[in-house]
Amino acid sequence: MDELLRALKENARASSADLAKMLDVSEADIRAKIAEYEQNGTIRGYQAIVNDDRLDIDRVQAVIEVKITPEREGGFNRISSRIGKFPEVESLFLMSGSYDLLVFLNGKSLRDIASFVSEKLATIDGVISTSTHFMLKTYKVNGVAMDKDAQDERLKVSP
Repeated sequence: MDELLRALKENARASSADLAKMLDVSEADIRAKIAEYEQNGTIRGYQAIVNDDRLDIDRVQAVIEVKITPEREGGFNRISSRIGKFPEVESLFLMSGSYDLLVFLNGKSLRDIASFVSEKLATIDGVISTSTHFMLKTYKVNGVAMDKDAQDERLKVSP
């Protein structure tokens, strides 16, 4: 991954001027490269990483493993596309192992998640089985620790 993308992944709020200084290129080059990444779909969006435990909302997150029958002409793509269109679905991945898809889901309650699985997901032609896991506590998201006061407990390496 090039250095600009790495810097943006670390801090998407960094200004073009700061990125230019950090990478030792002109600010105009930074703006042009970011515009190119946005245009060609390399950069798909910008998001804040939110610690939901600090908010006064009730929300249930689940990870659902889905086993499907691949289609002749489209493999996993058509079913994955259909699942990805549901607003409850946060993320969706093709994976190796016993299951084919990994679905990250948000709901207001356990009942919402159960309804999604039984009424929407399991009824899709080609879905063979599911396994639902509920997230109980979030420790780290996209490389960011959710406990602001967490200390690095790794042992120091000395020569």
